Amino acid sequence: MNEGERLKYLRKTLKMTQKDFGEKIGLKANTVSDIENGKYNLKEASIRLTCSEFKIDYIWLTTGEGEMFSNDKDDEDCLRKIEYIMTGENNFHKNLFKTFASLSEDELETLEKIIDRFLEIKKESE
Repeated sequence: MNEGERLKYLRKTLKMTQKDFGEKIGLKANTVSDIENGKYNLKEASIRLTCSEFKIDYIWLTTGEGEMFSNDKDDEDCLRKIEYIMTGENNFHKNLFKTFASLSEDELETLEKIIDRFLEIKKESE
């Protein structure tokens, strides 16, 4: 399922029209339709609004992994911190998040393996 299909699935799960759903996140019904049909992707601001407004898991909406609904307070705190960083003035911090957000699934898996290996070596040296 791609991002547009996940958005449509979410909207239908919530039993909302494209118009009603769009109004909640600042989009017109035809824009919601275009996103659902794969013509456009959700912009980062719309993703964050969707997650915040409907308590949706960011990872699920952007990648399809995990659970659709997020009831975890830690996720909300994390999203709030990310939003603070992304609206702040520190370009290094912003670019760090942009870099991670732009990684492919393969790149993320490679990064995870590197971090796991680092932690193994660190543990062995203690």
